[in-house]
Parts: sequence; structure tokens; C-alpha cells
Amino acid sequence: MRSAIEGPDATRRTLLKSAAIGLFAFQLGGVDAMLSPAEARRRGARLKILSPAEAAQLEAFGDALVPGARKAGIAHYVDANLARPHSQSLLTARYLDVLPPHDAFYKTGLAALDGAAAAAFGKPFAKGTAAQTNPLIAAMLPGQITPWAGPPAPLFYLAVRSDAADLVYGTRAAFEQLNVPYMAHIEPPSDW
Repeated sequence: MRSAIEGPDATRRTLLKSAAIGLFAFQLGGVDAMLSPAEARRRGARLKILSPAEAAQLEAFGDALVPGARKAGIAHYVDANLARPHSQSLLTARYLDVLPPHDAFYKTGLAALDGAAAAAFGKPFAKGTAAQTNPLIAAMLPGQITPWAGPPAPLFYLAVRSDAADLVYGTRAAFEQLNVPYMAHIEPPSDW
């Protein structure tokens, strides 16, 4: 397999710097390329961990929690981090002390959300309307969603919402769009 990141400059340090500025290795037509999650989504990069159905559901759920998460590439962001070693993951689940592997956390959470959607309105969460999905989301935070056969619903809600918020609002450009001064405690090396 060819790689757009191979060559004399493709050192581990180069890859780590790319990840620090929000670029991840995605596969496009058999070639690895360093892309932002939004660009990977836009260009149809292959997912490594999530199935297409799980990605669609994560996009629908993430976008319902934080508008703009789908366009920002929430499914590709989560997928890229699930494919990384646990110690390099940027997912909120890592900081909430969710035991690895985190793919099990996201996959069982998405399956539980799909099960609750099927029970509530007879179709997958991603195919529901806002009027159908909003009551399910509202029931998650207090842990009142039923049926639920996954990680604790409030924890799953918090993890996905935090991942989506980091992706959508975690840049200087996002702060400018919100007309909020960007005052980082520690300046990041670059934006996403």
C-alpha cells in the first residue's frame, strides 16, 4: 500500500506533530493521507473501526448534541482516535477513565441508542426525526432511557457530547465565529 506520508520526512515526530494539529491518517483510494476529520468526511475516507451504520448513527447523535458535529467529521474523528494506541487517543472517554478498548464503549453505546430508538419509534436512531430522537436524548442524561443495554447512558452522552464540542468549538476559528475571545491557558501549536 502506498502512503502519502512515507518518505524521508515521514518520521514518527512528523506524524505526532500532525496529530497535535488535528490531522489524522485516513485512507483514500488505498493511499494514506493526513487530513482533518472534516476533510476526511468530505472526501469519503475509509473508516477503520466504525461500520457505516455506526458512523451514520454517531453523526446523527453528535449533531443533535452539538450542531455542526456531522460536518466537522465526528465519526471520522472518533474512528481515527479509536484506531490509535490508547495512550495517544484524544477521546473524552480516555479522560473519564473508561476502560479500554474504547471501541467497545462507543459500539455498545451506539447499539444501545439504536435499541432504544427501535423500541421508541421503530427505526434506527439515525433515521429518526428530531421530534422522535430529542425525547431519547433528554432521557439519557438522567439515566432514564429505556431500554438501554450499554455503558451508563449519562456517561455515553457526556463522552460523545464532549468529543463533538471539542471538534466543533475547540479551535480559534470557532471562537471567532462565536465572537468570544480565544484565551487558551496553553496555546496549541496550531488549529485543527
